[in-house]
Amino acid sequence: MFAVAAVGILVSMTLALARAFLGPTVYDRILAANTFGTKTVVLLAAIGFLTGRPDWIDLSLIYALINFIGTIAALKLFEFGTLAHTRGRDRE
Repeated sequence: MFAVAAVGILVSMTLALARAFLGPTVYDRILAANTFGTKTVVLLAAIGFLTGRPDWIDLSLIYALINFIGTIAALKLFEFGTLAHTRGRDRE
């Protein structure tokens, strides 16, 4: 059962990756990359159950946190042009 789910997740990851390369806007590409990362987390958990190693769930949680922080950083970079803290400063 988990093997079928893993194959389905791989197919959807391929579609998300294609959307990341073909997205018309930057925000579509970031959303597709975030979707790819989320599907990677689910795939890691499914592989952990398939192989009988539940410690892979810890790896998937760490990857989920990295994916979330990376998405927020990329969105801030494209919105403001920098990752520096600029609140309260005059912006040109």
